[in-house]
Amino acid sequence: MRPKAVSTNPSNVSETPNARNYTVAGTTLAAPKAASGLYLVATPIGNLGDITLRALETLAGVDLIACEDTRITRRLTERYGIAARLIPYHEHNAAEMRPKILAQLAAGAAIALVSDAGTPLISDPGFKLVREACAAGHRVTALPGPSSVLAALSVAALPTDRFFFEGFLPPKQAARRARLTELARLDATLVLFESGSRVQDALSDLAAIMGARSAAICREMTKLHEQISRGTLAGLAQSAATLETRGEFVLVIAPAAEGSQAMTTEEVDALLRDRLARDSVKDAVAHAVEVSGRPRRELYARALELAKQNEKQAHGD
Repeated sequence: MRPKAVSTNPSNVSETPNARNYTVAGTTLAAPKAASGLYLVATPIGNLGDITLRALETLAGVDLIACEDTRITRRLTERYGIAARLIPYHEHNAAEMRPKILAQLAAGAAIALVSDAGTPLISDPGFKLVREACAAGHRVTALPGPSSVLAALSVAALPTDRFFFEGFLPPKQAARRARLTELARLDATLVLFESGSRVQDALSDLAAIMGARSAAICREMTKLHEQISRGTLAGLAQSAATLETRGEFVLVIAPAAEGSQAMTTEEVDALLRDRLARDSVKDAVAHAVEVSGRPRRELYARALELAKQNEKQAHGD
């Protein structure tokens, strides 16, 4: 019989912990009480069978589990008969919850931090908690395991010796294209996250800026309807209209071919326009020089031209 699920009310931090057990393949195992400290526990990105034995033992042995969404984490704990208390810790309540968690650590508690899926701190909250826990001298332990970034890299059939994880792109097209123009300069495989509602637009912009590159679309990884599509960005963008957009996406893009690093005039203009909308001419030029490698004098002259154009448009000339 599985242990009964307990309250996720964060105020119940002094309750007596439940039995430290977990169940694997119908066998109930006892977990030792975890030593005081913060445990960063990687959890499955889809298939619940991808949890490690060490992670199960730790989740059963801690005093409480801090998670983005208690409903999602409860599916995992119920699957493996773990009765540890769950408390919510996410971007909306982190400022309130972080001092409470740190106080529990100071009192000798063992606390696990998990994300909704994958490895904690990779494109989800937790950095400030880890930083403050380290600063306070608490033990912080990583329990490695599933990661959508590494899983996508491993099946994309693209170079993995150097890669850059960007996370989610800006939602608005102008900012997205400007950021992609910057990323196009990196001599590394790119790994991006994207939502189903924006993946088609993102592929269109990727094709416009990096169209000749090889890429892979990884959808619903490790889940029942996992789908991996490989090809050029131009080809993948052309077929994006028929793409199933339900689910979560990881996009993997190959680095530019050797000798193709020079930015086009259009790319330079797009980069400068985006920066001029936010920065001074001086700062926009400094950034463009760093990204493009073009001469400062050339970029400064072009930035002045674009700034004048923007000023005329703003005055309706």
